[in-house]
Amino acid sequence: MQRQSSFKNSTGGALYLVPTPIGNLDDMTFRAIDVLNQADLIAAEDTRNTQKLLNHFEIETKQISFHEHNTQQRIPELIARMQQGETIAQVSDAGMPSISDPGHELVNAAIAADIPVVPLPGANAATTALIASGLAPQPFMFYGFLPRKAGQQQQVLNELKNEMQTIIFMNRHIDWVRH
Repeated sequence: MQRQSSFKNSTGGALYLVPTPIGNLDDMTFRAIDVLNQADLIAAEDTRNTQKLLNHFEIETKQISFHEHNTQQRIPELIARMQQGETIAQVSDAGMPSISDPGHELVNAAIAADIPVVPLPGANAATTALIASGLAPQPFMFYGFLPRKAGQQQQVLNELKNEMQTIIFMNRHIDWVRH
């Protein structure tokens, strides 16, 4: 395991993973606002959604779209910019980036290029749902999104049906918890 530091490398470039509020803009942290203000560029899952957030906090940093349909095109571009010393803040529409968006691939590419990856703490739909569910919080397993096709969903659920820990699944409309 490689240890990532919360400071810039010798070229100055870094990737910040910035969580955004799940539903209430007041959940945005001061540090997240500061990072978004100071970044050279914000890589956003949906620039329209992110623009609402930026407007609310009077953040003028330029955005670039970074979503599942342009990942392969954007990653080399973003890595090159960080290697040239730029700081990039990656955000998803809501919650923690890199969970259900292309942030994971960008993190891997940054690590491979020896670019610091700095995660900020903040909103997380999975643990928020878990602590409000009343189900046992330990142990728990975060599965994420089930496959889109019903047959594949059933296969996954059959494979997991004997698990004894709380399992958190995400779906496209709501987050829910199963024990």
